[in-house]
Amino acid sequence: MEQIALHTRIAEGREADYDREHARIPDELDASLRAAGVHAWRIWRDGRDIFHLVEVEDYAAMRRQLAADPANQRWQQHINQFLEVVDDYGGDDSGIRPVWSLPTQAPGVTA
Repeated sequence: MEQIALHTRIAEGREADYDREHARIPDELDASLRAAGVHAWRIWRDGRDIFHLVEVEDYAAMRRQLAADPANQRWQQHINQFLEVVDDYGGDDSGIRPVWSLPTQAPGVTA
């Protein structure tokens, strides 16, 4: 299982639109995400900055599958109108590079 962090940015003045559109995604998109190996997808917003945390079996395979998926193509075409930079699913995106995480054990503790 992979955990991938992503960052996107909402186009100026489109924050409420973005929030509204994510209140409930289309059922067919939900099914496509799950079929592509997504176990969880969480989104946080700070002003116009959007941060995603994706838990997925294989992120690269998910992107390849969703690039050809009609439900995802419709969603991307729709949601991209609210974003500053659109994602065409055409590149080798690997998410935000991790820098640090809290160790599973505190220093000096032995199991």
